[in-house]
Amino acid sequence: MDRAGPQARDDSVAWGIPSHGEPRWPALLAVVVAIALQLSLPDRLIQGLGNRWLIPALEGALIVVLLVTNPGQISKEQARLRVVGVVLIAIITVANVVSLTELIRALIYSTTSGRPLIYASVPVWMTNVIAFGLWYWELDRGGPALRQMAQHRRPDFLFPQMSVAGSSPGWAPSLLDYLYTSFTNATAFSPTDTMPLTAWAKLLMMLQSLASLVTVAVVVSRAVNILR
Repeated sequence: MDRAGPQARDDSVAWGIPSHGEPRWPALLAVVVAIALQLSLPDRLIQGLGNRWLIPALEGALIVVLLVTNPGQISKEQARLRVVGVVLIAIITVANVVSLTELIRALIYSTTSGRPLIYASVPVWMTNVIAFGLWYWELDRGGPALRQMAQHRRPDFLFPQMSVAGSSPGWAPSLLDYLYTSFTNATAFSPTDTMPLTAWAKLLMMLQSLASLVTVAVVVSRAVNILR
């Protein structure tokens, strides 16, 4: 595994600086928002998931597991809980992909008014931002627990503070930075100020841009037809 060398931590950049301990509640709050967005979707967009409450109930159960086992700071010793977090984010992502597929199908083939579907595209798009932001946060440098270790691997994302010497001594990215990266990637359909460095980071950002682009393109085309 590629490690950040001691010389990187001697510089005034955050290339090799260990991350500060992060509380778990911001990530869980983001998941709760994603669940609320899922529940706001019309039935026709979640029919591929079975019962409306099945996926939210499963996500809620995983949240309870994380709260019971590690309710406060994400510690280095809790790295084994990472698999629970990964499964939780994967469920949100799969559920949103199903909803996005149903949304596109409905917008293209529905003969009824498309306004409710256009309104429904907003929570789908917002869930896309949250899900990929959580992926970036969970996977960068091995996750929030491993990022606290002095010998963590090199970053998967290059934030501006990491490349400008002396701009932010001691800075390390938090969940908000990853959500911001996800938001800008979904709106610009490409990286903006934060660059992906590894293959998986580039692939994830490419998939997110594709999903966002398809959503916007289909919704705009449907909106034009409605206006006509």
